[in-house]
Amino acid sequence: MKLGIGVDLWNQARLDTSLAKEQLARVQLAERLGYDSVWSAEIYGIDAITPLAWIAAHTRHIRLGTAVCQVAARPPVTAAMQFGTLEALAGPGRAICGLGLSGPQIVEGWYGQPWGKPNALLRDYVSIIKKVFARKGPVSHEGSQISLPYSGDDALGIGKPLKSILHMNPDIPVFLATGGPANTALMAELADGWLPLGYTPGSAHLYTEAIEKGLDRAGRTWDDIEIQAGARVSITDDVQGTIDEAKPQFAFLVGGYGTREHNFHRDAMVRRGFGEAAERIQELFMAGRRDEAVAEVPDDYIDDGALIGSRQRIKERFARWYDTKATGLTIRADTDEELAYIAELAEAKPRSTCST
Repeated sequence: MKLGIGVDLWNQARLDTSLAKEQLARVQLAERLGYDSVWSAEIYGIDAITPLAWIAAHTRHIRLGTAVCQVAARPPVTAAMQFGTLEALAGPGRAICGLGLSGPQIVEGWYGQPWGKPNALLRDYVSIIKKVFARKGPVSHEGSQISLPYSGDDALGIGKPLKSILHMNPDIPVFLATGGPANTALMAELADGWLPLGYTPGSAHLYTEAIEKGLDRAGRTWDDIEIQAGARVSITDDVQGTIDEAKPQFAFLVGGYGTREHNFHRDAMVRRGFGEAAERIQELFMAGRRDEAVAEVPDDYIDDGALIGSRQRIKERFARWYDTKATGLTIRADTDEELAYIAELAEAKPRSTCST
């Protein structure tokens, strides 16, 4: 299982040189420790690709992935151009095109794009990107959500299929961030990798049916996809206190991120068997009773996917990841010590006796 490091520049109100250099130093340390990849994200502020270009200029071989680029932010050919350019400048085999939908509040409110039919949109989007990368001919596509050339009622009718001037690496991997069964099956059918939402040692089995459905549709096997899961790391003597510190963020995601009808973080909690807690958190949060919503976040929901506690406890819980299908684990840690300890564990390849 390969290690990745998460770079959380996306949530900064101010992006100054000192903060960027601090994050870069962590990535450079991770590269020296043998980490395989670095992952950046975007929201309504900082984009995901520009930080990777900067990191590429100061590193040698660590892979550069987005987790994720939001598909509503750019047409698929633009995404292909950006990742093709990043790959050309960084060196072969480094770029990973990680894509995700976000939610209707962001898609329609920030990007001014229709939410529409997200599953069909992802199919068109990934298909077009792969055509651009392959460069087998001028790119045309007739999909239910995206057509190239554009063929809407207001089209002039003179659009011309084009082929990328840049000779891109045709094998730049495309990863999809999904959680629900339909989009997860689509990922397994079309993509090269998965950025799962809510995938933990205790819940990994919940996704098997959807993944195998998608693999079967394309005549593929598990070996044809990478699975890049994620875990927060904290070496501490206060497990309960660390879990409690994380609860406000989870309460916000489940209770306030999106609407009552559209919230994929709430859906992830329901999918993992915490449906009653999810409904209660959302109800309390939307009623303005945020402290009560935080108190309703189950300890197990946070602890199952995290690496929190003494070195021995983290070692035992890290071993559980080897019993899943994850091929990579993106680490979010606050200290160099924590990054180094996980690298030590990964090199030792611990095994547990559980099977999930």
